[in-house]
Amino acid sequence: MSWGTELWDQFDNLEKHTQWGIDILEKYIKFVKERTEIELSYAKQLRNLSKKYQPKKNSKEEEEYKYTACKAFLSTLNELNDYAGQHEVISENMTSQITVDLVRYVQELKQERKSNFHDGRKAQQHIETCWKQLESSKRRFERDCKEADRAQQYFEKMDADINVTKADVEKARQQAQMRQQMAEDSKADYSLILQRFNQEQWEYYHTHIPNIFQKIQEMEERRIVRIGESMKTYAEVDRQVIPIIGKCLDGIVKAAESIDQKNDSQLVVEAYKSGFEPPGDIEFEDYTQPMKRTVSDNSLSSSKEGKPELKFGGKSRGKLWPFIKKNKGVTPEDFSNFPPEQRRKKLQQKVDDLNKEIQKETDQRDAITKMKDVYLKNPQMGDPASLDHKLAEVTQNIEKLRLEAHKFEAWLAEVEGRLPARSEQARRQSGLYDGQTHQTVTNCAQDRESPDGSYTEEQSQESEHKVLATDFDDEFDDEEPLPAIGTCKALYTFEGQNEGTISVVEGETLSVIEEDKGDGWTRIRRNEDEEGYVPTSYVEVYLDKNAKGAKTYI
Repeated sequence: MSWGTELWDQFDNLEKHTQWGIDILEKYIKFVKERTEIELSYAKQLRNLSKKYQPKKNSKEEEEYKYTACKAFLSTLNELNDYAGQHEVISENMTSQITVDLVRYVQELKQERKSNFHDGRKAQQHIETCWKQLESSKRRFERDCKEADRAQQYFEKMDADINVTKADVEKARQQAQMRQQMAEDSKADYSLILQRFNQEQWEYYHTHIPNIFQKIQEMEERRIVRIGESMKTYAEVDRQVIPIIGKCLDGIVKAAESIDQKNDSQLVVEAYKSGFEPPGDIEFEDYTQPMKRTVSDNSLSSSKEGKPELKFGGKSRGKLWPFIKKNKGVTPEDFSNFPPEQRRKKLQQKVDDLNKEIQKETDQRDAITKMKDVYLKNPQMGDPASLDHKLAEVTQNIEKLRLEAHKFEAWLAEVEGRLPARSEQARRQSGLYDGQTHQTVTNCAQDRESPDGSYTEEQSQESEHKVLATDFDDEFDDEEPLPAIGTCKALYTFEGQNEGTISVVEGETLSVIEEDKGDGWTRIRRNEDEEGYVPTSYVEVYLDKNAKGAKTYI
């Protein structure tokens, strides 16, 4: 069965059919793409679900995961995360093994189809051209034959007419002969073209078209085989992850089997056991006897005459429920609603976290600086100016983190009872002096302790409020204006929101009155009456010759 012999006259239908085959292949590609998107979306939702129920760090939930049931649930979440990863693998493999290959194959298929049908149209055009030549020679032969007949009839008429001169007869005879010769030439030409056309037509229907249609048939069959192979790959991709998915499910079953109810019950005992003995029997008090009645040591009632607290199981009743009152509302930024020691731990932890962030940003800044040096030494590797914006952004982040760290360090110093003197630099970098006032709470944990030993968490009404006076503004107002030691150009816009800072706009030129002392700030002046500090990394400084020398801070 060959399309070249069976479908020799179905060129247009074959063209439509092969286009339909490509459409089917593209539809299958679209189907696989949508499947990969569904797998990715499903994996993402599973990961989000796992993340949503993961215990939050440094929270009460972490304490709950000491129970075996909670540990099993955590293992389930982790296995679910791995389960989601297998769906991502399905998506990746389908994309790489099916979608990418089929998209490339479709392009090749389209090009091959275009080439084959181009050859077919070229062959059609050639045979049509031959047919037109045959028709033209046939009409010319027919026309010449008719002209020869008319010329012969005219000659015979002139030859029979006695009134016609001999010269006219001779002329008519010559014309008839010429027309006859033209007819013979047209006949020979028509015969030659007819033979050539028959040869071209035979080759067209028995050689050219069968070869072209055979190529088209082979192309179409390869397409069918390719889509079948892709469907097998589609199934294999799913089958490859089944063992790993099975391991994930086995992990969940193993986690469930590890749950120990007795162990969890023991943990509850350890978590909530008070250690007190249950109360003893209450003795009968006989009020009918006119004698001095005493209160039983085991009585739960309290004395109303100022007697000492009754013993309960051999221990003070006030020690049964320590710290009854709980923290309510939103925790203040300075953790002032915690007891001093707890507040100190919270502040210390916050300072440590900020220092880690500062170190991380500092490492990033150093890496960018090294990369910039490499670009400066090897310009072909990159443009050094392209890193300036990122470097400035990282530097700004470091300054913000340092301000935040200084703020918490100040609160930590207050808790530890070592309030340092506030220098001009500290006032610039700390965000504690927005209003130039600060409250100092003098009551301690003992002042907040209620008679029964519980911690009230409420501020004492007898707290003292001290205002720390500062002469920061006077330092600028009373001193003689400092002489300018150079100029600077703002590389970036800086919003000076803290006390002692000044806002600058990118490209602005200002006077430098105090260079960076190592704290990352430069003191500048604008229009002789407005001055303040800006981050050194935000300006490009040019010192006068009389100063230490021209320096550039980037």
